[in-house]
Amino acid sequence: MAVFVALGAFLMTLAGGWTAQRVTDRRHLVLGLAGGLMLGVVGLDLLPEALHAASREVFGVPAALLLFVAGFLLAHLVERLLAARQAAHGGGEHDRHRAPEVGLTAAAAMVGHSAMDGVAIGAAFQVGGGMGAAVALAVIAHDFADGFNTFTITSLYGNARRKAVAMLVADALAPVVGAASTAFIAIPEWFLGGYLGLFAGVLLYLAAAEILPEAHHEHPARSTLLCTVMGVVFIWVVVGLAA
Repeated sequence: MAVFVALGAFLMTLAGGWTAQRVTDRRHLVLGLAGGLMLGVVGLDLLPEALHAASREVFGVPAALLLFVAGFLLAHLVERLLAARQAAHGGGEHDRHRAPEVGLTAAAAMVGHSAMDGVAIGAAFQVGGGMGAAVALAVIAHDFADGFNTFTITSLYGNARRKAVAMLVADALAPVVGAASTAFIAIPEWFLGGYLGLFAGVLLYLAAAEILPEAHHEHPARSTLLCTVMGVVFIWVVVGLAA
């Protein structure tokens, strides 16, 4: 049952990526929406779950929040290292901020997150059918945003369309693989909480330092800001319906 439900997440992820491909002529709106979706996922979904699962404090601070900050700094460090390497090979100023490896690394993190979504579905169905259905609804609903963001992030950093599609397909398959894995392994809750905190930090950095500035760089229109707000509201509605 868990794997069957994860197939719904597979289709929803592909739908999100397909939507991102079809609106390339409104790139600033796509990026604005992606930034809002990412911000909503971080603040309304990932961080609350991380704090619940990894609430143990380290020197007065919840471990999940420490890993959240570490994820933000890690994303910044990786981008700076890749940009410096590209600059050393003659890349221009614009190129230094668009190292393709950053996009692929971020997309790979999205794939890992989707795999954990599948694990969450499988674990919830082990608890009971009602719990499994509730978790599945939440995962399937926000996997549209995951697919949208995976394709957008990969493309934003200058990767070829085929690479963006490949990462989208990997992201779509990840929940199915994650759900199937729960038949063989059990992942501790504290580990899942720590991972969610770390991933939330990475995602916030990409949204705040890359996606949203790019969205408003050439088209600082109110419509772009509206798309960002709509992205946050969409995640809010999804989280509220799944509660």
